[in-house]
Amino acid sequence: MSDHDLQQLIDRYVAVWGEPDPARRRAAVCDLWTGDAVHVLQPPLEMRQAAAGLGFGRLALEARGHDALESRVSRAYEEFVAPGGYVFRARGDADRLHDVVKFHWEMVPTGGGAPAGVGLEILVLSPDGRIAADYQFIEA
Repeated sequence: MSDHDLQQLIDRYVAVWGEPDPARRRAAVCDLWTGDAVHVLQPPLEMRQAAAGLGFGRLALEARGHDALESRVSRAYEEFVAPGGYVFRARGDADRLHDVVKFHWEMVPTGGGAPAGVGLEILVLSPDGRIAADYQFIEA
């Protein structure tokens, strides 16, 4: 994968979270992730601490397969982007080592300003270049 191809993957990944059209969003999910791909989200620290206080161990939320992935992407879109409050963007620090890609993203107010959220994404690519495993760490 060339640097150009890596940047295209990151651009497509970030764009799917802001795609307003459900049919295009579904097509993008199917294009980006394999059919049995998994997306594992580590929630923000405050949520993990609250869960630990209730007696739950490590809290990680998992979505597997295109239907679950589409649901997760659609929910994020509806909650953060559709109301007009935020946009997602990559921070420009993508790197690749064999079949593993890492990069940071941020959720910023549409009118500008400091990021309201930041995450680290770790993607494991399948031989066809699609995402087989997607690990998301919410950092702020």
